[in-house]
Amino acid sequence: MSAIEASLSELLKTPGLTGAALVDGVTGLTYGAVGDAPEAGDGAETAELTALITDQVGRAAADNELESVIVTSARRYLVVQTVRRTGDPLLLVAALDRSRTNLALATRRLTAHAEGLAA
Repeated sequence: MSAIEASLSELLKTPGLTGAALVDGVTGLTYGAVGDAPEAGDGAETAELTALITDQVGRAAADNELESVIVTSARRYLVVQTVRRTGDPLLLVAALDRSRTNLALATRRLTAHAEGLAA
């Protein structure tokens, strides 16, 4: 298990979190994934969402104004959290089971984890 996957594994303790991935915000390359990776958008779905974020709100991200994007479906939340760092942006992507999670608490935990990844 890589250091990134070990770090992401801590997120699996979040109630309702089914999968998480660390993704390059420019290329969509997945650096590491844990849990149910397809739930976290590993692969094509993440690349499409990343492209949408970078194309449509790239100016906000470039100015460090973009913090997160939350996509809601009937059964899950997909939370994309910006990892602030020097260089290309990283995105922390997490899938949450809507019936088993408190979105506010989960988002707070993801924000804290993203800040830890950047340190």
